[in-house]
Amino acid sequence: MTLEILLCRLNTIFERAHMAYMLTGSVASSAHGLPRSTRDLDIVISPTIEQLRALIREFSSSQYYADEDQALQALVHRSQFNVIDHLTGWKIDFIFAEDSDYRRTAFARAKAIGIAGQSVCVASPEDVVIAKLRWANIGGSERQLQDAVGILSMQGRNLDYTYIEHWVGKLDIEDQWQRARRESVD
Repeated sequence: MTLEILLCRLNTIFERAHMAYMLTGSVASSAHGLPRSTRDLDIVISPTIEQLRALIREFSSSQYYADEDQALQALVHRSQFNVIDHLTGWKIDFIFAEDSDYRRTAFARAKAIGIAGQSVCVASPEDVVIAKLRWANIGGSERQLQDAVGILSMQGRNLDYTYIEHWVGKLDIEDQWQRARRESVD
């Protein structure tokens, strides 16, 4: 299955489940920055329990691994769960949006862009940078930091640095931000 086919299927699934979503992670950072290979999608969602159940029902057990109990537990804990396509091995990580001012702002800034021939709701480049910096802070991941550097390098002056720096301060990711800024100009 190509990324185009997977995104087409997901668009249909989100429409039928009446659920807003925001693509983030490596596919979003590749769209806004430097491309890199991946076999997973990271999608932020903020569903009601009914929407979540409708979403899980869309993934038939003959084609996908999707565990409703795991998804419901993830909703309670505001964590994440995944769905795996049996045939291709593509993994979709569904991440529950935190209940915060930042999350509401990031969702409001997401826009539909073209990826692999599909119109997909994607986090803004600024919010992908912030997400990558947060993941780098949590896990010390060099890959996450380099994704942020790639967006900074490719987007340059098109980014809203005031917005990024506002949330960098509030989310306590200043060290990662300063490193990403230094590396993006080298």
